[in-house]
Amino acid sequence: MYIGLDIGTSSVKAIIIDDEQRLVGSASADLTVERPHPGWSEQDPESWWTACETVLDALHERLPGELPGVRGIGLSGHMHGATLLGADDRPLRPCILWNDGRSAQQCADLEAGEPKFLSLGGNRVMPGFTAPKLQWVRETEPDVFEKLAKVLLPKDYVRLKLTGDHVSDMSDSAGTLWMDVAARDWSEDLLHATGLTRAHMPRLVEGSEVSGRLRSELCKRWGMESAPVVAGGGGDNAASACGVGAVTPGSAFVSLGTSGVLFVTNDRFSPNVESAVHAFCHAVPETWHQMGVILSATDSLNWLARTLGKDPAALTSALGAVSRPSEVIFLPYLGGERTPHNDVAVRAGFFGMSHGTDQDEVTHAVLDGVAFALKDCLVALGTAGTTIERVLAVGGGSRSDVWLEIIASVLAVPVDVPEDGDFGASLGAARLGQAAALGTTDGVFSPPPLAKTIHPRADLTASYADAYVRWRTLYPALKQAGF
Repeated sequence: MYIGLDIGTSSVKAIIIDDEQRLVGSASADLTVERPHPGWSEQDPESWWTACETVLDALHERLPGELPGVRGIGLSGHMHGATLLGADDRPLRPCILWNDGRSAQQCADLEAGEPKFLSLGGNRVMPGFTAPKLQWVRETEPDVFEKLAKVLLPKDYVRLKLTGDHVSDMSDSAGTLWMDVAARDWSEDLLHATGLTRAHMPRLVEGSEVSGRLRSELCKRWGMESAPVVAGGGGDNAASACGVGAVTPGSAFVSLGTSGVLFVTNDRFSPNVESAVHAFCHAVPETWHQMGVILSATDSLNWLARTLGKDPAALTSALGAVSRPSEVIFLPYLGGERTPHNDVAVRAGFFGMSHGTDQDEVTHAVLDGVAFALKDCLVALGTAGTTIERVLAVGGGSRSDVWLEIIASVLAVPVDVPEDGDFGASLGAARLGQAAALGTTDGVFSPPPLAKTIHPRADLTASYADAYVRWRTLYPALKQAGF
């Protein structure tokens, strides 16, 4: 038996799989995000651990006969979160999350002052990354920075609670901007740029390697006969790739979670900083990946549903099959955007609304807008020389066939839908736990069974290509007008 723990932005999910990777059970616990100021996004690190206790307690209660046989635990989590610990391993302040925008000035200063962020780090310095968040703390909360002993990422704080060890994996750590990504190691120069040293960093392991073992008191609490290994794990997107078998060069997936991701696996470090493409280590050895990232995917639909007082699934199911692009244009920039704009200040908007615009048309516009933003990511990856021939779909948004049909037609590639698509990251974490327990990756990361494949519709592809051209004109026009 193997457990996968996924520390998401909105919830913690746990699954347990058997030796054949069949799903045995699952549990989840909700999380909340605090926004004390405009553009800020924070969470209490202790809330992650409390949620992990909740889901593991639930699995123990529901599956008392299965947990004694757990041999490995894998972790995945939302990336970039700055979790600052003192010498006693207690958080010094709330974690600054991936979608926090307060450090825009620090980004500009770091990128101008240390060009190795672009070369060694392989990514533009954006407010979402960890390094500029620490620079913000250094400049505006010097009393906190003075007490700083360790910087951990969210899933690695959970690891600390599970094992007592400060450890991270390559894929998640590459998103801090402190790594020499090609060398898969911390960079002294990049750490120095934000006033840090290796002593502030966790030990690095590959995602499929052992990082430690579950503490004895927790084994007793959850009825485990011997202490399972805890794998290095991965950032949420790399873990999702492991869950859907996207670990060989050229394999790709699209994630429709809170944020949206177009992910492709590479056999080498392949940065493209000009188009704000992310280039990181993968969670498996000697492998890297590229990502185009949009900040508000299902977040856009959830915002609309909350505003209208509706259920998101009800909004999408009411559309039925679409026959044309929406007559209304939506820019999904609720909290700024990463690929390709790297613009923390831009905001969302609807255009082309009329007296006849109804709820269905607005919903349609939101689905189109997210699909067009993913098309921006595809174009950016193409500029970097990457070709994608098909994608797998994961995340909560992948439950909407109408949305996937729009995305397939906009991207002009088939979209494969795996069974249990909502368990992408947690399944990947469980598989990494299995690999660590077995001491090998052979046969662990095969693609899961597919529920279906959604093909681009020929009658939509051309009309969506024209609509995308119109959609693309709005961002530069709005920036020129000062928005």
